[in-house]
Amino acid sequence: MKFMKLGSKPDYFQTDDNEVRFVATELASDITISVGDVKFYLHKFPLLSKSSLLQRLVALGNEDDDDEICISDIPGGAAAFEICAKFCYGMAVTLNAYNVVAARCAAQYLEMLETVEKGNLIYKIDVFLSSSVLRGWKDSIIVLQTAKSFLPWAEDLRLIAQCIDSIAAKICLDPSKVEWSYSYCKGKIAAESARKPHVPRDWWVEDLCELDVDSFKRVIGVVKSKGRVSGDVIGEALKAYTYRRVAGFGKGAVQAKSRGLVETVSWMLPAEKSAVSCSFLFKLLRASRQLECGQMCVEELVKRAGRQLPEASAVELLMLRQRENDQVFDVDLVMSIVSEFLNQEHDGEPELGETKKKTESAQRPSILAVANLIDCYLVEVAGDPKLPLSKFVDLAEIIPGHSRPVHDGLYRAVDVYLKEHAGMTKSEKRKVCGVIDCGKLSADACVHAVQNERLPLRVVVQVLFFEQVRAAGGGGGAVPLPAAIRSLLPGENCGSQSSSMSGATTNTVDEDWDAEEIKAIRPVRLGNESSRRISSGSGDTQKSSASQRYDAGQSIPKAKGILGKLLAGKQHGRDNSGSDTSGSPASAKQGHKLTPTRNGRYSVS
Repeated sequence: MKFMKLGSKPDYFQTDDNEVRFVATELASDITISVGDVKFYLHKFPLLSKSSLLQRLVALGNEDDDDEICISDIPGGAAAFEICAKFCYGMAVTLNAYNVVAARCAAQYLEMLETVEKGNLIYKIDVFLSSSVLRGWKDSIIVLQTAKSFLPWAEDLRLIAQCIDSIAAKICLDPSKVEWSYSYCKGKIAAESARKPHVPRDWWVEDLCELDVDSFKRVIGVVKSKGRVSGDVIGEALKAYTYRRVAGFGKGAVQAKSRGLVETVSWMLPAEKSAVSCSFLFKLLRASRQLECGQMCVEELVKRAGRQLPEASAVELLMLRQRENDQVFDVDLVMSIVSEFLNQEHDGEPELGETKKKTESAQRPSILAVANLIDCYLVEVAGDPKLPLSKFVDLAEIIPGHSRPVHDGLYRAVDVYLKEHAGMTKSEKRKVCGVIDCGKLSADACVHAVQNERLPLRVVVQVLFFEQVRAAGGGGGAVPLPAAIRSLLPGENCGSQSSSMSGATTNTVDEDWDAEEIKAIRPVRLGNESSRRISSGSGDTQKSSASQRYDAGQSIPKAKGILGKLLAGKQHGRDNSGSDTSGSPASAKQGHKLTPTRNGRYSVS
């Protein structure tokens, strides 16, 4: 720490008690100065020779025949006045980063100017500040901290502005030119000496965390305006400051008094994408919701979260809770983030045809990453018994259908939701299962779904049919479906087939199957460990090796026969108006078979 010693005479200031100061000399005091509760018994000559204010006050006192002067509003109080008085007497006094602001403000108050005497106190302090104190890193921070206690004097004298400019200039300097000491504890490494071969880019972060929020904000503002420090380093500083200043930030138990600080940090985030980590961003968002920060602040954080959503993990999404220490997940907030992401992706798309746009959008890594992220998130929140069906369905459907090439993750989330909400009605089960496209389930997921007793029977029939098509090699073209099967399939799953059979009467199949028919579907056994992988969630079903994929001919040997039996059983007893016009009750009774046509497609015969 830099210091400056003024005067050379011994210090003759003494005290009788805490409220009396005097100079121990042979000359009797001829002036009394009251500073708050403290009285100074001093001499006029040394004081009046350097203070223009005291000259005027003494002149006024002589007119009123009063030898006592009251200056209770002097900045720094009795301690600061004593420094100025000792300077007037020529006594030794030491200035440093801790008391220089108080002395400078008091000297300004007493008007200790160059016009009164050359080399006066104001001049000497200004030289000390510019040539020594503000050239140091830690001294500049100390002066800025102490200056906050002397407002508005320190602001009017530009002491705070000088400190901020000094600190910002050092931060913007090339790290290789840093030659002063600093604190650096990142990674449990202490670096008190900056004379090292490699100075980290964020060497200044730890020391800056000592500042109050207003000073910190102003320093960062000047640093950003200079444009010499990258956004990720500024983001690291904001992160470190938030963790240091906001109690309970990492644990979610944020105190109400931190609202202003959270809002300030949120608005100070750099414009660069990924300047801060997703984890920190989602914690800021959680804190802003808990503290009921301004709507604009929350909306800005949601936009940033949407922009970085492909980088997020399900764990980070799960941070978002409706209230502090609440177990209810904030699904509405997650949907807002996803909507913002989709809007930004849509705005960035070139002008293309709708079909081509969907194709290119579905192939974007960002879209695929978010779709997988939401599937993982759904699996976690599906186990919440308080999660309404409508919110589960809305979140599942917010991702466009063409952006999910595989529905295994969605199937697992639905399975968890059915398990945790066992009291749902049949219509509710159909609604929640409606988010799954059975044609996009992997072979492993199909094996698990066929013997999943929580699924409605119509979903099982869909799975069996698509597995039969897959086993027969029918992926190369459309397969004409019997009306009984078409009635069980969602509209988007049989699109072209439905249109090609527009003349057929819709056959509504009741879901109340006979007990014997239910037993005919459920006895299918697993041929491998695939269903256990689906159930436990381990492994990536989209990346299964060829040896692990489901073999339709072995794992579901009865799929074809079961479909035929179900069709035959359900067609029997119905009038012909409920049948497909391309088929007949007789053919239904005999069961339908998939046979290859001349062009390689498969049809039901």
